[in-house]
Amino acid sequence: MNVGQDADLVARLRAGDEQAFEEIVTAFYPAMAAVARGYVRVRSVADEVVQEAWVGVLNGLDRFEGRSALRTWVLAIVANIARDRAVRESRSLPFASLGDGDPAVDPARFSAVGEPYPGGWKSFPSDWRALPEARLLARETIDVVGRAIDALPEPQRVVITLRDVEGWSADEVCDALDLTPGNQRVLLHRARASVRTRLERHLDG
Repeated sequence: MNVGQDADLVARLRAGDEQAFEEIVTAFYPAMAAVARGYVRVRSVADEVVQEAWVGVLNGLDRFEGRSALRTWVLAIVANIARDRAVRESRSLPFASLGDGDPAVDPARFSAVGEPYPGGWKSFPSDWRALPEARLLARETIDVVGRAIDALPEPQRVVITLRDVEGWSADEVCDALDLTPGNQRVLLHRARASVRTRLERHLDG
């Protein structure tokens, strides 16, 4: 959004335009959720942070002066709330939070109710013997990487989460966190180096 679009949208929000609120929820929610998860690692807690941030956005609209983009201002509110919440929450990283609770095997590989042999395999794995070991190694690797990210200093953890876990571009991260391109690169480089070192030690051990 440009400055003119921001000003028009803010005016509509202040006037209580429900359509305007729906527009910013659609446009901003993915970024808000990603920023929250950079600070608090449990999805349910991140969702609570985003909900609290929406309240802060609505309550603070009269104080928004347009010095920054509306999106940047909203994401700054999310980051501030998430930082405060992270202090009160455990910093541990459950394995389930990395995989979002997805099943280990794609459900589409099983026959559905009404099909022949419901619940049975549609296509068998190529090598049954390799499954347990491969799955175990994958889980161990994800766990090591997750714990390595979780142990990083907060600025590095947030940047690597947004870049490498959520798939944001460098420009998006700089905009959301109010970082210069140089600072973003340094934080990402240090974070990746730390995670790589920890993973290499695990694999060598």
